[in-house]
Amino acid sequence: MAVYTDVAADELADFLKNYEIGELLSYKGIAEGVENSNFLLHTTSGSFILTLYEKRVAVDDLPYFLSLMAHLAERGVHCPQPAKNRQGAVYSELAGRPTAIINFLEGMWPRRPTAMQCAGVGEALARMHLAGSDFPLFRKNPLSVDGWRPLFERAANRADNVRAGLSDFIAAELTHLEACWPSDLPVGVIHADLFPDNVFFLGDKLSGLIDFPFACNDMLAYDVAICLNAWCFEPDHSFNVTKARALLSAYGRERKMSKAEEDALPLLARGSALRFLLTRLVDFLNVPKGALVRPKDPLEYVRKLRFHQSVSSIRDYGVLA
Repeated sequence: MAVYTDVAADELADFLKNYEIGELLSYKGIAEGVENSNFLLHTTSGSFILTLYEKRVAVDDLPYFLSLMAHLAERGVHCPQPAKNRQGAVYSELAGRPTAIINFLEGMWPRRPTAMQCAGVGEALARMHLAGSDFPLFRKNPLSVDGWRPLFERAANRADNVRAGLSDFIAAELTHLEACWPSDLPVGVIHADLFPDNVFFLGDKLSGLIDFPFACNDMLAYDVAICLNAWCFEPDHSFNVTKARALLSAYGRERKMSKAEEDALPLLARGSALRFLLTRLVDFLNVPKGALVRPKDPLEYVRKLRFHQSVSSIRDYGVLA
């Protein structure tokens, strides 16, 4: 979450007249994250999140994201629901951006996840994968392996300004992954961005999954690999095998991965690390002037990628194959 596009109070108040969610009392921008402009709204009927979709989100993809949340909620997955306007649409336009309003979920995201919270994420991710198995819409993952080279080309000539040798390091890894990326693993709906700030807890009990603009159809085990990178490293970037074991074991109790998925997990984790290294690098090099946003450190994912390059099997993640 972030704020790239500011919204005036009178403009927002007029916009809300087309919704049945009460009158605007207050609102404030949410500075966390890097993708869209987000505001916390307080109205006479409750609290909501207003999102103006920017950058990588195409308006044609919004029905997928918003319908998916409704589909998952109907099947017991805790996630926010979009508000419909008076015409019955789940998104419209504000300040020249496609815009949606979703209900506010109680809870806080964990700044330093515990092993118990990692287990909760593993369980919730597996349940989401199962609940999405009959979702009728399809969206290709635009940030899978065939989308990484275009990202690299946007940053290659300035990557060494961030760290000497970074361009060559990325180029070598990208070539390896393009040659080895699997194509025969189970596919379904994935979240594709299930970082700690997209998961709410009340204590150690998971209360909801949020922020679905990267959701798409791709390898389910790739979603697991994203979570390994997002949840199982410490602030010093050391890998916490106890957290990984908790996450993978809880996932496996709900949905058992195949032997092929388990064997591919180290490679998928490398791909996940490269994907976030590239998007963070592009964002780091291209922060709009005046944007209320804190770009995230791309070098964090260099360290994570180096770790996964040393992994030989799922055993190194704390799970017996």
